[in-house]
Parts: sequence; structure tokens; C-alpha cells
Amino acid sequence: MAGHSQFKNIMHRKGRQDAVKSKLFGKLAREITVSAKLGLPDPGMNARLRAAILAARAENMSKDSIERAIKKASGGEAETYDEIRYEGYGPGGVAVIVEVLTDNRNRTAGEVRSTFTKSGGNLAETGAVSFMFDHLGVVEYEAQAASPDAMLEAAIEAGAEDVASSESGHEIYTQPDSLAAVGKVLEARFGEPRKTALVWKPQNTVPVDDEQGEKVLKLIEGLNEHDDVQNVYANFEISDALMQKLSG
Repeated sequence: MAGHSQFKNIMHRKGRQDAVKSKLFGKLAREITVSAKLGLPDPGMNARLRAAILAARAENMSKDSIERAIKKASGGEAETYDEIRYEGYGPGGVAVIVEVLTDNRNRTAGEVRSTFTKSGGNLAETGAVSFMFDHLGVVEYEAQAASPDAMLEAAIEAGAEDVASSESGHEIYTQPDSLAAVGKVLEARFGEPRKTALVWKPQNTVPVDDEQGEKVLKLIEGLNEHDDVQNVYANFEISDALMQKLSG
């Protein structure tokens, strides 16, 4: 999993540098509104909404903007969005999962397919690659929140399944239906996490050469630039040389 984590960190840093804030805030607000509409508007009683709010706070979205997004769900003015998962292959046979929230299925499907094609990949049927991933809950803390041993012990006691600790932080994995309960226990001990979410975690990573790696990163970047795309996951591992080049 080291390669995947490195890729994720690179994309996160790159995203912070390149993302247009208005587009990012639009995606965050959409997730908050949909989460509040599907469940209770109280983050204490709605794990998905709480995760969406945490993600918004991590990007410095204002409290007023978060509250407006929640109120929009109960005010009857919220658009109706469909949650869709697209699956496909990128250059080098890399498996890619794309999660979207859209008010126009046909438009989004065509645009996602076009993005895959332009990057040398292809869109596949739902289920074509998801079996290569585990759908899990994750709670993330900064490295300074606890020692690896202390975090592992707390995570086991809370009912988590796995913990990955590194210089960039702690990732505590749970079954999806245990995410809220595990997160609550950990928060009582370590404070508010930097992230709580449901993710697709690759079971194994596929090594790609530098040329393929750059093409896959371009595909993921293109997908993330789409207004309807909320999350993108891939199961590839890039070389240290390319990682250093992209990090520099």
C-alpha cells in the first residue's frame, strides 16, 4: 500500500496548489447538502454529514457556507442528485473507480467516458474493477495525535480492522457500518480527526513505468476537474523517481 499512499499524498499536495477554490467548495457543499437530505441535518446523528463537514473544514470552508449547504437540504430548494459509481481502466491496466453526484446522468456518463478515452483508458461496466478494492471506512489523524502503538491499541479497542501509521499520519480502517461508532470512540480519546470517509482501498497495487504513471495521473487529474466527480481511486504504484519529480 505504500505506493498508493505516496500517490495519494502527491495528488493531495498538487490539488492544494492547483484547485480552484470555488469549484472545490461547490463539490464540498454538494456533498453536505446530499448528506443532510438523505439523513438527519444533525452531524451528531448523521455520520455521512459529519464526514462531509470535516472535509469542508479541512479546506477552510466557512462556517456560514457549511450551514447554508445544510439548510438548503431542508429548505426544499436542493437539486436532486444521483450517486453513481463508474469503473474503468487507465493506462497500464490500472483499475480506476470514480464516484459522482450528478443531476444529469447522460451528460456525466459521456464526459467521464471521454476523459478516460482521451487519456488512453476505457470505461467499463459497474463491477468490472471494484472487486480489486475493499470498500471501507477510514478515520485519519495527524501523526502527532498519538504514537503508532497508542493509535493501534485505541483502534483495536474501538473495533477497527486495520491501522496504517507513517510520517504523514494515521489511517484507521473499519467496516463501513462501523465507521460512525469507531470514529466516535477515537474522537473521545484523540479529538476531532482530519478526515472521516468511506473509501475504496486497493487490495494490491500495480507498478507502472514513468510514462504510464504520468498518463494515469493526467487521467485522475482530468476526472477530478469535472464538477460532478467527488472521488477518484486507483490501484497503481509509481516509481520513486517520478514521485520525486511530481513532489518537487
